[in-house]
Amino acid sequence: MKSFVFSLFLVWVLGFNTQAQQKIDLTGTWMVDVQTDMGSGTPTFVLKQEGEKITGTYSGTLGESKVTGTLKGTVLHLEFSIEGNLITYDGTASPTAISGKVNLAEMAKGTFSGKRKG
Repeated sequence: MKSFVFSLFLVWVLGFNTQAQQKIDLTGTWMVDVQTDMGSGTPTFVLKQEGEKITGTYSGTLGESKVTGTLKGTVLHLEFSIEGNLITYDGTASPTAISGKVNLAEMAKGTFSGKRKG
């Protein structure tokens, strides 16, 4: 009986932990550090998340643009266009940090890391 109760407890704890990890909301302002083979920058993203869908704005060295993307679990994808050039950010997210790889229209590639403002 103790074994059965312990097993139920483990299932409950693991299930709760999985649910908690999946509830990341990236809505807010993000200060990002970008390092590429062609230079660096510190853009700001203002994001709104509804389910897995992300919308928002990018403001930085490249200019300003509307952003779209997704967050599936902890896997983050953001993209926007500047003068017809597709910029992508692919990485991971937690409630307080984002990081991964950036592709600047195949002209430069690098990494990014960001923290929620405030």
